[in-house]
Amino acid sequence: MRASDADRERAADVLKAGYAEGRLSKGEYDQRLTRVHQASTYGELHTLLADLPQGPVPLERQPQLPQPQLPQPHLPPQPVWATPPLPPTNGAASGAMVCGVLTPFTGGLTAIPAVVLGHKARAEIRSTGERGDGMAVAGLVMGYLAMGFWFMVIFFSMLLITV
Repeated sequence: MRASDADRERAADVLKAGYAEGRLSKGEYDQRLTRVHQASTYGELHTLLADLPQGPVPLERQPQLPQPQLPQPHLPPQPVWATPPLPPTNGAASGAMVCGVLTPFTGGLTAIPAVVLGHKARAEIRSTGERGDGMAVAGLVMGYLAMGFWFMVIFFSMLLITV
């Protein structure tokens, strides 16, 4: 189909907008503008404007093929009262509790790591907002109790030896 003067002017406007947006260099703009004014069909205009975002001058309508409808996956509706995800649990708090629980089985060897990890975890929890403060406190309590128990065992055994 032959292009009119108005079609060539619209194409020149598209090129001008592409140049103003920095999509075309000055040399490329001048070259395309010359070819737009020499174009005699929509096809020629289309090739000069096809890579610009404002689109080409319309060509003849091509038949649209029907798009196949893919089945949509069934997603359960999200409840309105859904809560946001919980923050992660502090790893040092978990370690403190594990060390505290193992203290009676290790002869008190894990009491000091339980206390150290418990204090470390509580400091991290205060600064980051992670979960696990109860586990850190449990590790601290079991660690301090084990240390106190072993201190008493050593103290009384020393008293018995000196008597």
